Amino acid sequence: MTLDQLRIFVAVAERQHLTQAAQALNLAQSAASHAIAALEARHDTKLFDRVGRRIELTEAGRALLAEAKAILAQVERAELTLGQFGNLERGTLSVQASQTIASYWLPRHLVAFRRAHPRIDIRMAIGNTSQVAEAIETGAADLGFVEGEVESAQLESSPVAQDQLILVVSPEHPWAENGSPEPADLLGSEWVLREPGSGTRSVLEQALVKLGVEPRNLRVALELPSNEAVRAAVEAGLGATAISASVAAPSIESGLLHHVPFRLPPREFHALRHAQRYRSRVTDALLAAIHPPTKSPPARPAQGRPMGPPGEDDTAREPGAAGDDI
Repeated sequence: MTLDQLRIFVAVAERQHLTQAAQALNLAQSAASHAIAALEARHDTKLFDRVGRRIELTEAGRALLAEAKAILAQVERAELTLGQFGNLERGTLSVQASQTIASYWLPRHLVAFRRAHPRIDIRMAIGNTSQVAEAIETGAADLGFVEGEVESAQLESSPVAQDQLILVVSPEHPWAENGSPEPADLLGSEWVLREPGSGTRSVLEQALVKLGVEPRNLRVALELPSNEAVRAAVEAGLGATAISASVAAPSIESGLLHHVPFRLPPREFHALRHAQRYRSRVTDALLAAIHPPTKSPPARPAQGRPMGPPGEDDTAREPGAAGDDI
């Protein structure tokens, strides 16, 4: 028994006329007749009596009509529900982002997306880069945003924006008066850093290696789990740190931090998705709203990538670049 057979049966039963039903369904009369005959043959039950030039429902036909209408109504509701998901009128999107992105870059995009699609429920969680990658791998989140390197054959990574790390100290720190330190001078100061696994720390450590400085030789006085805690500790006079220009900007403007003119490389913000799981239209729509697909580079497997050359921009920016069986 197929949905098409039920639709034909209901059309014939409501009109009590085979030709009129076939015309209403835009079918050949022979096709409609075959569908009714197939139903009757499969269940060895007559659905219609032929009375002269008319047809009338049998007892079995009347019983089937009620069930068939209920089934087709349920199918219509199911199609409407799926249509709402397909048209972005309904759905849920689970997002996880690393701290810098979640606090300073992503919210404006989520607000714009919410205004365009008010019935989409967005759930966002925050973690460091490693935690975000794990959430995508395990299916705890549909879409992730990170700024650190991710090595995983299960993930696809697409650049969506670029951010600039800067070196900052308190106004009382020697580097605030002595200009730009040399790479070797970096070992002479205490440091306040994010925890291992954060994208900010990962990018800094890669930059130090390129400068010939071994990251484990840094005098790390504190490891803290948030950008705001790191910023506050340095404002209080404890050493130096490298954080996003977006995080540091308010403190620099108010004189609580000093921007040391030491070049650090830009870093890309990346969207992470699972390479094999279903890619919902809601996920695609958010990514398209953030970064139009005509400008997006193709997604590639997430793995360690070399950093690009140092950049001038101190703010995060978008990169240029038949019947159904029942």
